[in-house]
Amino acid sequence: MTPETTTPPATSAWNDGTEAARFYRQVLNVLREAGIPYLVGGAYALAHYTGIHRDTKDFDIFLTRRDVERALDTLSVAGYRTEMTHGHFLGKVFSEGLFVDLIFSSGNGLAPVDEEWFRYANNDNLLGIPVKFCAIEDMLWSKAFIMERERYDGGDVAHLLRAGTPHLNWLRLFAHFGPHWRVLLAHLVLFGFIYPGERDRIPKRVIGTLLDRLEQEANTGIDSDVCQGTLLSRQQYLHDLDELGMKDARLQPAGNMTAEEIERWTAVIEDASAPHP
Repeated sequence: MTPETTTPPATSAWNDGTEAARFYRQVLNVLREAGIPYLVGGAYALAHYTGIHRDTKDFDIFLTRRDVERALDTLSVAGYRTEMTHGHFLGKVFSEGLFVDLIFSSGNGLAPVDEEWFRYANNDNLLGIPVKFCAIEDMLWSKAFIMERERYDGGDVAHLLRAGTPHLNWLRLFAHFGPHWRVLLAHLVLFGFIYPGERDRIPKRVIGTLLDRLEQEANTGIDSDVCQGTLLSRQQYLHDLDELGMKDARLQPAGNMTAEEIERWTAVIEDASAPHP
């Protein structure tokens, strides 16, 4: 898909000659030579689809859970410091103040990277290397749930929707959101608010299907003490868990995270550098 604009800033990691770009290129080459499949996401993928270039302090690589340990070991042998930062979704590679995130799920545990991500990926070149970019559907799925006090990815969601329609695989997107379809509906409603002149980019059948679900659900009583807000923010619903005694939707078996993983993820809330892919 062709970006709407292609003019990056004159200085930053987007410039092939910077130390950051050299580091990112080296990491990509190490993974390629080792035969470890990966996808490029984050700011570079956003620019690929939307033409929006912004300075980025890191580089996001997505890979499957089964490949992350091998990737960390391979990069360690190549001379980089590595760590498994959060066992449920994130590893890191460091070089002189720079780092690369190796992401294999989402912070809330909902969006594990699997082989399907690679089947739908978009081929292009980056930093002089052939790469695969995460598909828009996968980026939307992971970004739609990021609603922290310090970071809200709703703007990225709107820009990706605008760039991706009418080519989005809506059936795949519906499957991704599954029982959390209300989050998708919320972003689609906001899209029509953000771009009132472009509401027709969202197919009427898509909105109609979701509104039908909303109406059906309104007629069905739900008796639950689960707080699903924790799927949107690891911080803003702690009161509901700690003071109101509600259940955490991230916790197994209903969710995909263990109590230990949730505790570790909560403990670094004050770390502003922690990613939320």
